[in-house]
Amino acid sequence: MTSGGIERGSFGRLSDGTVVERVTLRGAHGFEATIIPFGAALQALVTPDRDGHCDDIVLGHDDLDGYLAQRKFFGATIGRYANRIAGARFVLDGETVRLDANNGPNALHGGLQGFDRKLWRIVELSDDPGPALVLERESPHGEEGYPGNLAARVTYRVRNPMELSITYEATTDRPTCLNLTNHSFFNLDGARAERQILDHRLTIASDHFLAVDATAIPLTGPPRPVDGTPFDFREPTAIGARIRADDEQLRLGRGYDHNFCLASGMSLRFAARLEAPRSGRVMELLTDQPGLQFYSGNFLDGSTAGKGERLYRQSDALCLEPQAWPDTPNRADFPSARLDPGQTYRRSIVYRFSTIGAPP
Repeated sequence: MTSGGIERGSFGRLSDGTVVERVTLRGAHGFEATIIPFGAALQALVTPDRDGHCDDIVLGHDDLDGYLAQRKFFGATIGRYANRIAGARFVLDGETVRLDANNGPNALHGGLQGFDRKLWRIVELSDDPGPALVLERESPHGEEGYPGNLAARVTYRVRNPMELSITYEATTDRPTCLNLTNHSFFNLDGARAERQILDHRLTIASDHFLAVDATAIPLTGPPRPVDGTPFDFREPTAIGARIRADDEQLRLGRGYDHNFCLASGMSLRFAARLEAPRSGRVMELLTDQPGLQFYSGNFLDGSTAGKGERLYRQSDALCLEPQAWPDTPNRADFPSARLDPGQTYRRSIVYRFSTIGAPP
């Protein structure tokens, strides 16, 4: 079904026969975003290069079976808590909340069956102001150990000329902790380009990052300054320029897999810029979140075949995930991720695309 800037059709079926749709939101100059309700995931994001050639720039699968077969988080909505919680537990109002550990001793990306493994409901399609899709689901009290009946909503919207926004909203009936984000893997040269992202130039608006232990949990103490380290992306820097530097944090993460601390406040603000010299594509990221997880695709190991039956390998893509800081429920010194009854959780991500000329 096609209506204005929106196209809706079938993407596959679950094992019980339930049809999973795909919804494409179209902007200008060939720009379009395709979303599937399974995992409320961004399945494709098509943008033009400097010559006007359009290509999909996010990793994923060509059909639903690929997403069902392996849990790789491609483009997914992550919840209830993105990133890691140490020891798969935290204390809330004097009571210990025990979660399902799924990353060594820790809880990662919502546990064994997070929001990325759930079928969301399509509740609204709209063309004003710009084509949009609204998805919802109810997460029951105790799901993966998290307290509170949670009503969650994700809105994807395309705005002209080439901008995609994602807005997360949620309410709860009892105190809980919440941290939602999108887990897209980007390669601005194209998801099928067979080029790594090490030449992509990255800027992150952050003076500090969180150093981690061997299980990727933030160390005690304050965030570390990026100054004089391989984590200084305050000026545009090729991702591969320092990724093999003899640095303990790079060894622990097998590359970059760290939270960068953003300026405080709840307003939408610039967080990062990514440039691909070969294609000329540029992505700017704005958010109201306090942190940005930069992951350089270190654990893509060739075990997963994605779009076009291409095996995804290390450094084939990167993630820039706006979110609360990891392990915040266990850290009183971190910006809070608490949500109480009567409050509305609302966080946003904006991806703005443009192009630059050919390098000299």
